[in-house]
Amino acid sequence: MQSNDARTLLHCAVPTAAVGVVAVAVSSVLAGGKGAFGAAFGAILVGAVMALDLLVLQITAKRFPQLFQMMGLALYVVQFLLIAIVLAVFKDTSLFNLRAFAFSLLAATLVWIAAQTRAHMTAKTLYVEPEAEDERKPEGAKSAAPAGSPS
Repeated sequence: MQSNDARTLLHCAVPTAAVGVVAVAVSSVLAGGKGAFGAAFGAILVGAVMALDLLVLQITAKRFPQLFQMMGLALYVVQFLLIAIVLAVFKDTSLFNLRAFAFSLLAATLVWIAAQTRAHMTAKTLYVEPEAEDERKPEGAKSAAPAGSPS
């Protein structure tokens, strides 16, 4: 993983974790232990799914740059489906407070997306590979003398 990729992941994970901690604290006060567990589960689920997708997208960008945009769109669909499956599986659960889980999931998702957008907008990514000075000179130009003058 390149340093800018790790920086992007860090800039997304830290605010999301902070929102998760706040969601757990608020949910524990409002809904007790089950609320805290639901909020923690929601924040951890978002962090895991989003981080995994960001890593897969970065690997795809390095190995298959022509598939980058398509893979990004496919990963958004996969994220949606994974979270929809988790919601369907736990819709009638009594393990945790569903309302705390839902609000934590929503807050963590919005914070991750905002942080990822900010990280990409502030990143100093080169769009063009800079050439070395030797690579700029044409093959036949060894001297600075004009073409018609005797050397």
